[in-house]
Amino acid sequence: MFDILMYLFENYIHNESEIFVEESVLTDELLKAGFNSPEIYKALDWLEQLAQLQYSDESPYLDRTPAAACRIYTGEESIKLDIQCQGFLLFLEQVGVINSTTREMVIDRAMALDHAQIALDDLKWVVLMVLLSVPGQEHAYAQMEDLIFDDPNPTLH
Repeated sequence: MFDILMYLFENYIHNESEIFVEESVLTDELLKAGFNSPEIYKALDWLEQLAQLQYSDESPYLDRTPAAACRIYTGEESIKLDIQCQGFLLFLEQVGVINSTTREMVIDRAMALDHAQIALDDLKWVVLMVLLSVPGQEHAYAQMEDLIFDDPNPTLH
């Protein structure tokens, strides 16, 4: 499923900010690219759920978190997002790339991936997809792109 999300991100989302292709046409193209149907539907559902997170008035991710709050990960989250991933999310929040709302959206979407554990590089792509999907986060998206593409081994202070 993650490979499909990457394919969509690189070929559609990154360039146009939204997928304007009809789902059946997109599904056909993904099938021709060699992806299987169950994984395609999982990936499209993942993207749909991401869109619902940002547009829901009742979203649990509305930014109501006090500035000094500390995120405590559940047991399941700690297994899927190791200490390196958790530290990276904390770093992104501390430098202002993400806020508590986008952090929770990233965690939600990472937990929805069908991986037992999420690699740091995969988490970075999830962060990019979330930031690209949230209106008004263009500067944060650009910062995240710089972190990923400009310096392969950034120094975290």
